[in-house]
Amino acid sequence: MTALRRLSVAGLALPLVLLAACSSKSDKGPEAPPPPPCESAQFEGAAFTHCTAVPGRNTIHTVLAPKGGKPYRTMSQLAVSRPAGSPAVAFAMNAGMFDSAGYPIGYYVEDGQRLHALNTNDGPGNFHMKPNGVFFGDSTGHWRVVSSEDFAGKIDHRPDFGTQSGPMLVIEGKLHPAIDEDGTSKKLRNGVGVDAIGQAHFVISEEPVSFGKLARYFRDVLQCRNALFLDGSVSSLWDPEHGRVDGGPELGPLIVVEKRAKAQGRKGKP
Repeated sequence: MTALRRLSVAGLALPLVLLAACSSKSDKGPEAPPPPPCESAQFEGAAFTHCTAVPGRNTIHTVLAPKGGKPYRTMSQLAVSRPAGSPAVAFAMNAGMFDSAGYPIGYYVEDGQRLHALNTNDGPGNFHMKPNGVFFGDSTGHWRVVSSEDFAGKIDHRPDFGTQSGPMLVIEGKLHPAIDEDGTSKKLRNGVGVDAIGQAHFVISEEPVSFGKLARYFRDVLQCRNALFLDGSVSSLWDPEHGRVDGGPELGPLIVVEKRAKAQGRKGKP
């Protein structure tokens, strides 16, 4: 009930100017809720969904499997398996490449525990399209994307979470040298990048797109100097606010972005 309504009920007839004078300038009312973390976007004629994780508002975790169990493999399995009392999920996305059983093939850290070492091997496929990279960070909201080479040479502590995938899409403001502007290979694809103020941007295409188009979206629209390809064809999103839980091919490690979660950072060898 507003101040004017309360005064009316009491039978008072104060001038409007007095009512205004009695109002506190510091009373701004309730803060507006933050915008939904995921939104639709268009770029160069293609449809995307863009989700944003904001330091101080969100925490990021990598998730592979329930304790003592096998990998979740689907977003719906993750959704129904959340422990009671867990922080609300802002969104979740597939977190990088994996083997036939769903286990990561590159560097992977979950809750400060390293489950797979950095993979610097040569080989076929997108993962080995070097430079590949690592998305990692801590529970306080410091998140980064760097090439695997930079991670090996410059990161001297173990993050709270980390996942390796490839190729890098954007490297210090430039497209990966092996990525065409708009190549003939077009698939559903997703990736992650971090902007200059530390926000993590997760993008999934809603139609088949080239590496080049996805990379330019990160560079030109989201202003991410570094961005990492997460996967193609299996790309999946869980967006609770819009009732979206993607199905499709089986997944491996997952990234879960939570609302207002709090945790303590960990230190240790990478």
